[in-house]
This record gives sequence, C-alpha cells and structure tokens, in this order.
Amino acid sequence: MSFQVLHGLPEPFRAAAADLYWQAFGGKLGPVMGPPARAQSYLRRVMRLDQCFAIVHDNSLLGIIGLHSEAGTFAGGTAQDFGAVYGSLRGLWRLKLLMMVGNNDPDVGALMIDGFSVQARARGKGIGAALLEAVISYARAQGFDAVQLDVAGSNWRARGFYQRHGFTVQSERKIGLLRLIFGFDSTVRMQRRL
Repeated sequence: MSFQVLHGLPEPFRAAAADLYWQAFGGKLGPVMGPPARAQSYLRRVMRLDQCFAIVHDNSLLGIIGLHSEAGTFAGGTAQDFGAVYGSLRGLWRLKLLMMVGNNDPDVGALMIDGFSVQARARGKGIGAALLEAVISYARAQGFDAVQLDVAGSNWRARGFYQRHGFTVQSERKIGLLRLIFGFDSTVRMQRRL
C-alpha cells in the first residue's frame, strides 16, 4: 500500500479524526467523557487539525498522531469547551477527573504526542511506524530535544511498539482510586531522545 503522511489534516476529515480518536481511547475515557456521541462532539469541537500528522488513503483516514507543544494541543480543551458540550457543572467534574489522571504537559524541550491511533484494518501495514517517524523528523527539524508520550501502564502492546522505536520509560505514576473509573492503575511516561 502506498500512502503519504500529511502534516495537518484537511477539515473534511474532522469527524473521522474524532471517531478514530474515540475508537482508540473510548474504552479508557468513556466513563468520564461518554456517552460516545457527546464525547465525539467534544472532540470535533476541540481538535486542532494543524497539530497532527495523518495518513489518508482512498479518501479514508487510516491513522492519526496528535501533537502537544507550545503551539497548542491536538485534542485538548478548556473549561469553556467542556461546559459548552456537557453543561457547566457536568463539564467541570469531567475536566477535573481528566486533569487528575494525567499530567500531559511536555517536559522542557520535548514534543509531546497527544493521542495516536491507526484504523484496525490498517494495522500491520507500516502506518503507525510512518506516523511516528514523521513526528520524530518534525521534532528534530523544530529543534526539540526529545519526543515523549504518556501511556497506560497496562498497555503492553503500545509500550512494546514505542520501545521498538527507541523510546524508554522515564517514570511511572500510580493513579490511585481513579483506576476504578479509568480501568488502569498507572501512567507511564516514555521518551525518545533526539
């Protein structure tokens, strides 16, 4: 399969990007951001399509990897965004729980990956590796010292993928009783020095 990695994603793919992001993270985030239609509405609202790399083939989004840097974040939002989609009070507690589960701010000099997903039917075809290499090349060109990400401690498949691409574990953070909501007990920060 031939494909091209795009820096940024054309606007007509916004809904597909929200769907793909939710396919990857809905299992973990569903208890806080669900129901799915509401979560996808939130994602469509906040996604910055200039803060990602993507692969589109035959007018279908096959994979996407979001970025978080000083320029902005791919799938972040504000209290106002949560309030607009969920209502003021319901939005506030959702935002607070998400903030408690992870520190998604990048270390100084690092480019942070903010979500990474490949369509199930496209896995094993080099899509994920191509997206990750695009981010690493971009980070080098922009003068970053490292690329980093946070992953659920129990997500051994993802951790193995990142390790095969030169990432190492920097730290692990237990999330305490929040594990009862999110379904995992720790977040692991991984980093690849450039």
